[in-house]
Amino acid sequence: MLPLIISLVLLPASLIHAQPSPEVQKRIYAAIAAAANESNPDYTAFVNPFIGTDNFGDVCPGASIPFGMVKFSTDLTGYAPAGYVTDPTQTIRGLSPLHDSGTGSSLGTYGNFEIMPMTCPGGFDTCATMLSDRETFRKNNTDDASPGYFSQTLDNEIKMEATSTRRAGLERFTFPDGSKPYFVLDLSNDLPNSFVGGTMDIDPQQGRITIGGRWGSSFGPGSFSYQAFSCYDLLNNGNQTLDEYGIWEANAFGYDAKGLGQTHFNLTQSLIGDHYEYGALFSYAGTPKEIIIRVGVSFVSTDQACANAESEIGTSSFDDIMAQSIALWNEKLSAIQIDIANTAPNVTELLYSSLYRASLTPNNATGETQAQFAGTSSFYFDSLYCRFFRTFYPLMALQHPVDFAQIVDNYIDGWRKLGWMPECRANNLPGWTQGGSSGDVIVGHFAINYHNEAAALGIDLDELYSAMLADGDLNPMEWDIEGREVNLYTQYGYIPTNAIDPSSTGQQTREGSRTLEYAFEDFSIRQVALLLNNTADEERFLNRSLWYRNVWDKTVVSDGFHGFMQKRFPNGTFNFTDPIDCSPQDKDEDRECSLQEDNIVGFYESSSWEYSWFAPHDTNGLIELMGGNSTFVKRLDHFFDAGYYLAGNEPSFQTPIGYHYANQPAKSVQRVRQVVFENFDITPAGLPGNDDQAAMASVLTFHLLGLYPVPGTSQFLILSPFTPKYTIHNTYLNTSTTVTTQGFDPKSLNATIPDGAAAYVKNVTLNGVELSTKCHFDFYDVFRVGGEVVIEVTDDMAQGNDCGSAVPESVSMGGFASLR
Repeated sequence: MLPLIISLVLLPASLIHAQPSPEVQKRIYAAIAAAANESNPDYTAFVNPFIGTDNFGDVCPGASIPFGMVKFSTDLTGYAPAGYVTDPTQTIRGLSPLHDSGTGSSLGTYGNFEIMPMTCPGGFDTCATMLSDRETFRKNNTDDASPGYFSQTLDNEIKMEATSTRRAGLERFTFPDGSKPYFVLDLSNDLPNSFVGGTMDIDPQQGRITIGGRWGSSFGPGSFSYQAFSCYDLLNNGNQTLDEYGIWEANAFGYDAKGLGQTHFNLTQSLIGDHYEYGALFSYAGTPKEIIIRVGVSFVSTDQACANAESEIGTSSFDDIMAQSIALWNEKLSAIQIDIANTAPNVTELLYSSLYRASLTPNNATGETQAQFAGTSSFYFDSLYCRFFRTFYPLMALQHPVDFAQIVDNYIDGWRKLGWMPECRANNLPGWTQGGSSGDVIVGHFAINYHNEAAALGIDLDELYSAMLADGDLNPMEWDIEGREVNLYTQYGYIPTNAIDPSSTGQQTREGSRTLEYAFEDFSIRQVALLLNNTADEERFLNRSLWYRNVWDKTVVSDGFHGFMQKRFPNGTFNFTDPIDCSPQDKDEDRECSLQEDNIVGFYESSSWEYSWFAPHDTNGLIELMGGNSTFVKRLDHFFDAGYYLAGNEPSFQTPIGYHYANQPAKSVQRVRQVVFENFDITPAGLPGNDDQAAMASVLTFHLLGLYPVPGTSQFLILSPFTPKYTIHNTYLNTSTTVTTQGFDPKSLNATIPDGAAAYVKNVTLNGVELSTKCHFDFYDVFRVGGEVVIEVTDDMAQGNDCGSAVPESVSMGGFASLR
């Protein structure tokens, strides 16, 4: 029998109308209930793709395979970076194949090649073609999605569905009885309105429309543009007959032209300033109830877009393609199997929905390269974005090392082609850097955990290390889009405020947070130097990894606590900013905290209160700076209780487990319960803001499993699982590791753990042998070899509030000095 749902956060009444179909949740809970008696369940049935489609979660619920280049979803008006939002006051622009998931670009990303079904009772010339004219409301409570499938019904009763492969998909449209189907296919519009120019060709005999063009970056310099191509096959293997066809052109000032029978556009961007829109308009003979359109996409050419559709879909049916997608998703999701019968249904849904989003991105565009990467023999992934390394890639390392190796190869190839590893790549273009060169932590984490298999996985560790050294030692001319501001960093031991480097360019802001991120990236370089027995570099980057201390100003006081990270001038004096600035408690609503040139706070989308906890490799060093364990714990309590903590901000991911380092792990368990149940739930608003390309999904996954990875290392911090048992399968290593929560108590699953509820870790055994510490263990001892882990929990907080022989490692205390 399934347990009761524990501490389920309900959707506010004001948002009830913004829900997808209520059948989605009913279907999920029915599947979870049925799976309690199944040995081989369909794990995709537990996934809710709509989690994070509200509350600025920016999740794309569209049809995709794991890491698919295409994600078929509708595009809506208003704030909709992923195309889709639940907000019923927004209208539907069309259905399109290209989207990112969990990115916060306010203008949106991609949204190219929108298609809109319609009925035009007055015929071809009366169809609404321009975007603002054709926008249509949805039929409320009909939105549906599951892994590999997306559906939305318009308020005119036309139903749109999609399923997909890696670079192609099928779109299925169901029309009201007796309706003649018309379609508008858009050449120029994308979500950020960035069309630079392109072509469109209609081949009525073949029943094919091809599009190619250039569009601008969604998160990078406006001078950059990328190319994209699509191929729309309209005849469904000869089962549909095209009737009218032609092109259209319009603008917002009354210009509305249609060219019946015309078949070609070749356009540049209008330089006079008026925004013209262009596309195709076509209809089908008779009044067919259902229309199926095959779509191929490419970043190389229209020919390749058509070839992608032909090779990946061919004559397969909609149901065939959907079944293939479900099989691929089950392969990913089944890597972690939980005790469904004894796990709360909302926990099951949260876990598998998170695992689903953790395999949505980055987008595998291998074979679809352009510019400097054209024709590369390496793997190529788009939509890498920034800084999402803290839990996302460690989760991938835990269960899917082959995928991880392909992405690492892609990072190394970026160094080969450009001189530095990619940072914040979006739309196949360099994007704005935020913290530095996060690729160092990503490839470093792979090297530390899979160096024995690196060659077999296609990774040359010497090349990997050379790519890291380029980031760590070479200052690019433009460090806003790649590399780091290394010259000044190494000259001063921190990034100074008001200092000139005459040989490079970049936004002179975020000096505090960039120094902290650089130091952590240096730690990752140190780890690989240690692995490769490069003693000189190991010492050099070990020293640099401690430079986080150089922006610690012990004289700053906030809320009675002494010492905070601050900006610093070249002469060594500090440049004070209030530690509360840019925190949730900041009263200045006009303060700039992101990439703006007037962000004078010194931190990126964060406060000094938050970033002063950031030294994941050396938390015990922070404890020393803050005055010892007692003060550290009081300060950490205050950080949460005063409202400075941001669950949706990556610098804070490890902070709730900081109590481990002060030898109070029971308080970490309490904080993680609070973090989960106050910030995550199974509604569309169930994320604490932007999913950050599954950063939120991956940190939630680890919380539910009772683990936390220290990035760039092989160490896991041990917490209290939210399920009585789970097994992690690593098919590449051919290992399975089962973690059992002995004494699991469902009553502990609350934001505040009730008295008498067993939640605190009493001891940990590995293959029958009790570990000397119950606060951490190593990947090499556990998941690389497989076996049985038992985490015994108790209701006695005092008994669970001691690590045993050792707290987790910190580099300044001699930690991470040897590798496996």
